[in-house]
Amino acid sequence: MKVGAPAESRPAERRVACVPETVSSLVDAGLTVHVQEGAGRHAHAPDAAYRAAGATVTPEDPTPESDVVVSVQPLTLDQAGLLKPGAITISFLQPANERALLEVYRDRRVTSFSFDLLPRVTRAQSADALSSQALVAGYRAVLVAAERLPRFLPMFTTAAGTVPPAKVLVLGAGVAGLQAIATARRLGAVVEAYDVRKAAGEEVRSLGAKFLELDLETQSGVYASAQSEEFLERQRELIGEHVAQSDVVITTAAIPGRKAPVLVTTDMLKAMAPGSVVVDLAAESGGNYAGSVAGEETWVGEVLVHGALNLPSSMPVHASRLYSRNVLNLLKLMIADGTVAPNLSDEVLDGCCLTHDGQIRKESP
Repeated sequence: MKVGAPAESRPAERRVACVPETVSSLVDAGLTVHVQEGAGRHAHAPDAAYRAAGATVTPEDPTPESDVVVSVQPLTLDQAGLLKPGAITISFLQPANERALLEVYRDRRVTSFSFDLLPRVTRAQSADALSSQALVAGYRAVLVAAERLPRFLPMFTTAAGTVPPAKVLVLGAGVAGLQAIATARRLGAVVEAYDVRKAAGEEVRSLGAKFLELDLETQSGVYASAQSEEFLERQRELIGEHVAQSDVVITTAAIPGRKAPVLVTTDMLKAMAPGSVVVDLAAESGGNYAGSVAGEETWVGEVLVHGALNLPSSMPVHASRLYSRNVLNLLKLMIADGTVAPNLSDEVLDGCCLTHDGQIRKESP
């Protein structure tokens, strides 16, 4: 069977779904791999490296001839219309935003899998692309803030006096938040963090940051769930003074398939010191600050709000390596004797399968 890796066609996407290291593994599993010329250029994976790993590099998009198509972003409607009946696709794909694409997949009897819906169970951890890419985003968010902050992050003691460390507040302590905490600590900042999940406190403290204990109801689950507007209002009241005292605020709270909760208000930003920076990782889903615009920077008084847009794509080398391993590990659940044959009785495959056998199986996350 042929696995195709086309060059990404959606704007500003610099990652690739298959790197030479994973090509070797797919070939060893009995599959043939076809990669479009230049697909890995941003990730510094040259065509020669793909050939050396056993792939065929093609000048044209390999989608029409492929049995399995792997990509980072969803295929375009034009690409989807070229898929073989019965083909398999693997990518990020949020059904709420891609209804037209799902209908094409349905009509062409394509079996599509989305990492957005991958069940968060132990067996699926090695294929958890949301987590691997969140790690990249959390790291990058701190670098974005440090570059824009008009002061040092670490403390310096000099003959001219002592420069105190910057104060960083991280809202949300999932994978992105924890990586942001770790990175800010490595750069010498004083870090505080808050998460609605009580269990996150131990992880935050293990990284050397202070966990904010707010007078609020906590959640006991592994992943945060949506809260009432009354809860969010009280949360904003208690967070406000911590935001005002921070030089950098990094917000990471997002709920798949829903609008991001508003954690930071304009009044909070106006209380921050001039030159402070907010990096909103949830900007693409509405923003933890309601005024965030994905891909744009906005000044609120003298505070800069950076609306993050696809931060993992800004670090395409390691983001691609991690993502391609996730793709490989998901495919391994489907491969038997050189054939990709997904068994949807498997809870992992069933959970992230959007379309199959002419049916749309899931309408939203």
